[in-house]
Amino acid sequence: MIFLEHHKVAAIRETRPVEFIRTTGARTSNVFAWLPIIILPATAILLVNSLQPWVFMWAISFALFFGCKWLTWWQDRRSGTPIWRNLAYLFAWPGMDATEFLNAEPRTPRPPLLSWLKAVLRTLFGIWLLWGLTPVVPAAWFLVKGWTGMTGVVFILHFGTFDLLALGWQTLGVNATPLMNAPILSTSLAEFWGHRWNTAFNRIAHDLVFRPLYRRMGAAGATLMTFLASGLVHDLILSVPARAGYGLPTAYFLLQGTGLLWERTRFGRKFISHRAGRGRLFTLVLTAIPAFWLFHPAFIRNVILPMLQAIGAN
Repeated sequence: MIFLEHHKVAAIRETRPVEFIRTTGARTSNVFAWLPIIILPATAILLVNSLQPWVFMWAISFALFFGCKWLTWWQDRRSGTPIWRNLAYLFAWPGMDATEFLNAEPRTPRPPLLSWLKAVLRTLFGIWLLWGLTPVVPAAWFLVKGWTGMTGVVFILHFGTFDLLALGWQTLGVNATPLMNAPILSTSLAEFWGHRWNTAFNRIAHDLVFRPLYRRMGAAGATLMTFLASGLVHDLILSVPARAGYGLPTAYFLLQGTGLLWERTRFGRKFISHRAGRGRLFTLVLTAIPAFWLFHPAFIRNVILPMLQAIGAN
């Protein structure tokens, strides 16, 4: 979803050609760039009462995902790029940085065999969690069952399949960076959200939310509003299909944004940088413990458990 660390965004902005920055706004003003991100989610929302809650969750997720994919492709499409590479970016890669993926130069070196082995093992671990461990968790422990199943899905997709896709594209010389970068090693919230956890949406968050607001509100205000936007999106994906828990995902991301800004204060910088263990513990506590706001009990009960039942993991 939309995760942003403003110092990383500033670095991205500084390394891009001036010509690109000046033309991005003009290119995204084209109506065809915005149609999918408007029409697809709106269509999914119209079907909310016709779909099972877990089906709607995936429908709205894919609608937002493909709308963002189209928008980033439209921004960075370039003449001369082979059609297969454009189609691959749109339909065979979950990342959101079209500039890197569509750029044929330089070619990415072939990944080592160990990277393949790790991705396969993470995928197999997710499969075991989802279809091996989850079914034996007692039904009365519905939160444990739901969280176990969700963790399995995350390992299968984000830590497994998406990594395998990245390695496959790297083997073909395409610059495809894995979306997950060992988030458990994060020593700060800034590092966690900006560099290690689900980095797919950093670029689009920068273009659509952070950069326009940065000019008016400064880095702190734009950062907080970007986390607010991410929270609202997660409420749409998680709370709307659950028909409960409204506002909890938004509160979770506002907490993350507030914590990130605290890290940038004088005391916060001193606290985080004094010992890596402090920063790692602070990040773990602030991201993991309030995660029950994000994936709240109503979402587990009304969305995840029926999904697990439908896929034979209950």
